[in-house]
Amino acid sequence: MALPLAQFRAHLRLGTGFSDDDVQDAVLESFLRAALATIEARTGKILIERDFSWELRQWRDGGEQPLPVAPVSLILSLTVRDRMDDPIPVEATSYKLIPDMQRPMVAATGTCLPSIPTGGAAEIRFTAGFGPGWAELPADLGQAVLLLAAHYYEHRAEAAPSGGPMPFGVSSLIDRYRTVRILGGGPGA
Repeated sequence: MALPLAQFRAHLRLGTGFSDDDVQDAVLESFLRAALATIEARTGKILIERDFSWELRQWRDGGEQPLPVAPVSLILSLTVRDRMDDPIPVEATSYKLIPDMQRPMVAATGTCLPSIPTGGAAEIRFTAGFGPGWAELPADLGQAVLLLAAHYYEHRAEAAPSGGPMPFGVSSLIDRYRTVRILGGGPGA
């Protein structure tokens, strides 16, 4: 994953043109990765596109299954495994992706998704993220990552993490991307 080190250096107003410009790259990269992971965890949105594998033991609903993160651009495969862990590939024509920024789903093209045998599981492999690189990120999410990474950088000397709330500027930038869950996450949620 290509991280925006140059943008982060500029955001921090670090000097350039010195022979040791890249000395802090590993530190800067670690703060960017931590900020990306935090923003993704808080919003349920994957920022930089990558592939995921998700296993479940039963469908929430027989006709459609919400996916755990967004945005999802592609279902790579759906495989059901029996209790002996033998894979049973599912034809791609029997399911489809219902893209949604808050709650994407894999849905049956017929009446229901394939049954999961007792003691078995279903594995869904999918691609999620706003795009393959930093440039495809919405500007407000990119700014939130830079602000949070800068916060981590500025407070790196603290002996223990404060565990306090997220900086206000970051929270205000990501609030609209957070998923609101109602009804306890049941089928109607």
